[in-house]
Amino acid sequence: MQIYLPIAEVSVNAFLLLGLGGIVGILSGMFGVGGGFLMTPLLFFIGIPPAVAVATEANQIVASSFSGVLAHFRRRSVDLKMGVVLLIGGLVGAALGVMLFNYLKSMGQVDLLVKLCYVVFLGIIGGLMFIESLNAIRKSRKNSGPVKRKKHNWIHGLPFKMRFRVSGLYISVIPPLIVGLCVGVLAAIMGVGGGFIMVPAMIYLLGMPTKVVVGTSLFQIIFVTAFTTLLHATTNYTVDMALAVLLLIGGVVGAQIGTRIGTKLKAEQLRILLAMMVLTVCGKLAFDLLVMPSELYSLGASGGH
Repeated sequence: MQIYLPIAEVSVNAFLLLGLGGIVGILSGMFGVGGGFLMTPLLFFIGIPPAVAVATEANQIVASSFSGVLAHFRRRSVDLKMGVVLLIGGLVGAALGVMLFNYLKSMGQVDLLVKLCYVVFLGIIGGLMFIESLNAIRKSRKNSGPVKRKKHNWIHGLPFKMRFRVSGLYISVIPPLIVGLCVGVLAAIMGVGGGFIMVPAMIYLLGMPTKVVVGTSLFQIIFVTAFTTLLHATTNYTVDMALAVLLLIGGVVGAQIGTRIGTKLKAEQLRILLAMMVLTVCGKLAFDLLVMPSELYSLGASGGH
């Protein structure tokens, strides 16, 4: 069943979009990521313009993250205090990111920037997480006990400390604010919730327990992506509601399924699965950047964009 998307100006299969929304919703519930790092490139692949994909995907992430976080609230695995600190940084970052996005769009460089950002960030984060997860699994098999992470590092010596009881931490608010700021910028430019950076940062940088990280990450993602969507809708007019609704329906259902799957897997297994997914998407995007223009497009041949 083909449906015409008025803002994107393309026709796509409605069931394909529902299926994509469902898959990304499952990932959202399992890993505590908004799923945008996977969905936005998939939208590129089916012909949605990058500017529309970025703005609209931020809208879909709100729904799938909200669905996922409700399940985590029932399990009491959300650190609201940490979530609010991350959120403050995230809102500032989102505003800065939309300003940068608008500037690059006016220069005609936004499509290339979005894709290059994906390749760089996904490659670095996926590679580091994959290596660490492999090492954690090897150690857990040798010792047969839980893998212990170093709880104290240079971050614990920074000023402006605050106690986060749910996470069992007493650390400076500066690192969470910076993490939130970076994720907010990425949410605006890349159309992602930022969970693929947020989750590793919360585990390895802040030292939060994995069981609390997923729900807290989703809590912060809801508000940052909602704010990003609002800014894109009012400044760029690139939010396609027909596309957003179809992705949203699939995402809400998928998030509930993903949350149940996630509770049955070990932390190390979750991290290595997420790492493999990140690297796969990175490889596909890098391949398309190198190969597709020479085969399918003629850039600047007629003096156009």
